[in-house]
Amino acid sequence: MKKVISAGHICLDITPVFPAEKQYDQLSSLLVPGKLIQTEAADVHTGGSVANTGLALKLLGCDVKLMGKVGDDAFGMMIRNILARYGAGGLLVDPESSTSYSVVLAVPGVDRVFLHNPGANDTFTGDDIPESALEDAALFHFGYPTLMRRTWENDGAELISMFRRMKEKGIATSLDLAAVDPQSPAGHADWEKILTGVLPYVDFFVPSFEELCWMLDRERYDRLAADNRDITEGLDMEAEALPLADKTLSMGCRVVMIKCGTSGMLLRTAGKEAAAGVGSRLELNADKWSDQLVFQPCFKADVVRSGTGAGDTSIAAFLAAVLNGREPSSCIALASAEGACCVTAYDALSGLKPLDELENRIRKGW
Repeated sequence: MKKVISAGHICLDITPVFPAEKQYDQLSSLLVPGKLIQTEAADVHTGGSVANTGLALKLLGCDVKLMGKVGDDAFGMMIRNILARYGAGGLLVDPESSTSYSVVLAVPGVDRVFLHNPGANDTFTGDDIPESALEDAALFHFGYPTLMRRTWENDGAELISMFRRMKEKGIATSLDLAAVDPQSPAGHADWEKILTGVLPYVDFFVPSFEELCWMLDRERYDRLAADNRDITEGLDMEAEALPLADKTLSMGCRVVMIKCGTSGMLLRTAGKEAAAGVGSRLELNADKWSDQLVFQPCFKADVVRSGTGAGDTSIAAFLAAVLNGREPSSCIALASAEGACCVTAYDALSGLKPLDELENRIRKGW
């Protein structure tokens, strides 16, 4: 079985549960100074790419090693205890840092809002990944550099160095992003320059449309966000998402999968010569993965409780399908299906289904 490293951002997600029968038009009608809002028991789970994508890969049957950093505090202990229940460990403990956490406001009828402390993630570097861990790894997935100071500062020098190191060893690479607070220091970084530097070393680039559009085409982003709605709602995939996919391929990545919310997903791959440059340890079939374009619609979820982790688990299903040798169109269909299952639970993992079960349901018409 091919081995995977899931590295990057990890945190504790604390999600107050709002009564399902109540609907709110906007968050401002809920969060009023001095107002008491009664909720149900909080849902507390690990969050971030390492936990969401990494543990999802493990639950989908992959051989995964998790690499992240937490503080020596109560939240850090909670994260390590949760991972231990899944038979996963290996996190670094930084006694000088706090553990990262997010308060996730998943209010019925309103898109999620995150209150986030990056904590120990800000100190993570390539030096935290030992050489011994890379000896038999076929795939390296890194998530959320936007929330990890050392990876984006200095025009992404640390991130570029990390990915170059993997490529030099023949390890296939995958990169996911996270939304950026425009008012934070990361919001003032030159993300187009950072991506220009790192994408030549990225085999699978799996961002969301909103993240990528904000970074690479601010004029398009501002136009779509002008009425303060979800910019992926009713998105014209060919007119809006495809140009961004083509741009990332021109910047050097080999496969791009753009998550477009309720509008679906887009998969675009480079030509055969570029596809042949995917990390050799993955043994990807370059003929099957060259010059592909797939627009994948969403699958209808049985019930929607929270979108937390849906993008991360979609990525896990996509990468697991790639590792299993499935066709590109099947990989993105399974990614979309897993996302539809994820939103049926408040956390990222409880709603997951095995790939074979998803494939069977798709075959029967979902």
